[in-house]
Amino acid sequence: MSTQTASTAAVSTAAVSTAAVSTERADLLESLARHRHFLRFTAQGLTDDQARRRTTVSELTVGGLVKHVAATEEMWVRFIVEGTGAMPSMTGWDEEVAQQWAAEHVLLPAETLAGALERYEEVARRTDEVVRTLPSLDVAHPLPEAPWFEPGASWSARRALLHVIAETAQHAGHADIVREALDGQKTMG
Repeated sequence: MSTQTASTAAVSTAAVSTAAVSTERADLLESLARHRHFLRFTAQGLTDDQARRRTTVSELTVGGLVKHVAATEEMWVRFIVEGTGAMPSMTGWDEEVAQQWAAEHVLLPAETLAGALERYEEVARRTDEVVRTLPSLDVAHPLPEAPWFEPGASWSARRALLHVIAETAQHAGHADIVREALDGQKTMG
């Protein structure tokens, strides 16, 4: 299946499953589905060892990026549904929290790429369901204290979803670079 055809199929599936939701929600889900597809496509055909391999000066790997994007999406959806308390503490990081955060970015020896992709699919299904059924995209919660958030800021569900889409797109691009350096395969082009 060509990249163009695979991309169209992924988007068409998202469009069919969002027929009963607003155009805005359908657009958000379609955009997220497109970028998820690019990330998953980048991992296509890799062994677990290849998915763990660094191919650039960064620490990024395809498997680590899949894990990170899934965890990030899950965290933001919990924020949308549960509020600020669902977010991890962003201040007072100790060594244990730093190690947990670092482990989120790598495919550990006991983990498989297939398992990471399966978890990502589960997270995606949950996100899609929340987007379809949330009473309003305007519901907002204060952001936790963190050096990268404006003090006292709140984000709506819409803003959090846009952030998830941006994160997914950015990391799909990172994964594409890592994959191209690994074996020459490109998601596009």
